Amino acid sequence: MKVSVIVPVFNRAAMIGGALRSILREAAHAELDIIVIDDGSTDDSAAVVEALVPAHPQIRLFRQSNRGVTAARNAGLARLPADADAVTFLDSDDAWAPGRLADLALLAAAPDAAFCYGRMAIVAALDAETLAPDPADVVATLRGVHLGVALFRPWLLARLGGFDESYRQSEDLDFLMRAFECRVPHVLSERVAMYYRRHPGNMTGRRDEARRDFARALHGSMRRRRADPSLGSIAEVIDMGDLARRGFR
Repeated sequence: MKVSVIVPVFNRAAMIGGALRSILREAAHAELDIIVIDDGSTDDSAAVVEALVPAHPQIRLFRQSNRGVTAARNAGLARLPADADAVTFLDSDDAWAPGRLADLALLAAAPDAAFCYGRMAIVAALDAETLAPDPADVVATLRGVHLGVALFRPWLLARLGGFDESYRQSEDLDFLMRAFECRVPHVLSERVAMYYRRHPGNMTGRRDEARRDFARALHGSMRRRRADPSLGSIAEVIDMGDLARRGFR
């Protein structure tokens, strides 16, 4: 299968190389197409990516002026190849867990499924070489709001119409809720697909903005489902059980 991975990056020179290496180590399991959108970085992010391209031509780098992560994701969608079998995302400060593409087997076994939705581990740190967390650094594992745990069929992405660029944050929540509202067949995986790295530069650290857009996305889904009761449930978008058990806020 051919898997396109959209990686937006903005000033993550210290992390983007690790993110891309975590994808590349899965190359034996699928034909990879890695679409990196440099969203106006002012550091060496683009240079780090360019240094990998000669040895890894499956990486395609595109640059644009700074327009935010939502616009960068849409720029990636606009560059999907016509022959992609599945599409996913990875943020430039995160990493795929080993064996991430094993979930392709779930999609292959369910040809009518529009997407597969897995789990992630929230980690305090990743080893620079192995890209693995120390067990003591795993904050929680959960099925949470992250595009990186999903594998989408391209036809669903076309149906959803991309990301709403009026969001600064929670564009991923809005997108995932619209996917579940479609009532399309999907499969849930218990596999940890990716490591979400907590660090001072996380966008979600901008708490007022994060809370506002999170509430706006939830309210938008409630409005849509109230107006059209045939829309599907969004209950599977988030399973925060492990976070709650650990007292995480």
